[in-house]
Amino acid sequence: MNYQLREYPLFSACGLNCGLCPRYHTDGDSRCPGCAGEGFSDVHPPCGVLSCAQRKGVDYCFECDEYPCPKYDGVDGSDSFITHLNQFKDLDKAKTIGMPAYKAELDEKVRILETLLRDYNDGRRKSFFCLAVNLIELKDLRALMAQLPDPLDSIKVKAKIAADLFKELAEKRGITLTLRK
Repeated sequence: MNYQLREYPLFSACGLNCGLCPRYHTDGDSRCPGCAGEGFSDVHPPCGVLSCAQRKGVDYCFECDEYPCPKYDGVDGSDSFITHLNQFKDLDKAKTIGMPAYKAELDEKVRILETLLRDYNDGRRKSFFCLAVNLIELKDLRALMAQLPDPLDSIKVKAKIAADLFKELAEKRGITLTLRK
């Protein structure tokens, strides 16, 4: 199925933060360009939610009079590459603060994730950092980033310190940083 290209593929029609997904930050053929981004249909199975949104002429499901519809039944009880845990929360936040403000926050989270993947990933923490940045509030991420060691330190040491700081913060906030299978 071919979808109409979306102006902002980093936030999906259904409320997932595509810009924080491991597949978005992958090089090669399996890289996902985000929700209806360039080449989306080549690497992603058909999506009933996206098809519905485009058929109804809305960019985000919260813009639809039928939201939340039965397409969302059971979605909060499962995970995919990117967690569904904040899906409704993020859609509600985008609706409340407006898409320009939500985009600005998500763009900042994407920049934070890119810094973590570039400077603090020892090759084993991409999914962990993607999940953590997705689930942790932006103000907490800013504070945590200020505590990270100098990027010139050993990658192994930096990765462990960063992961430990994220785990500690997540525990304080009651956030689980493991995907449910």
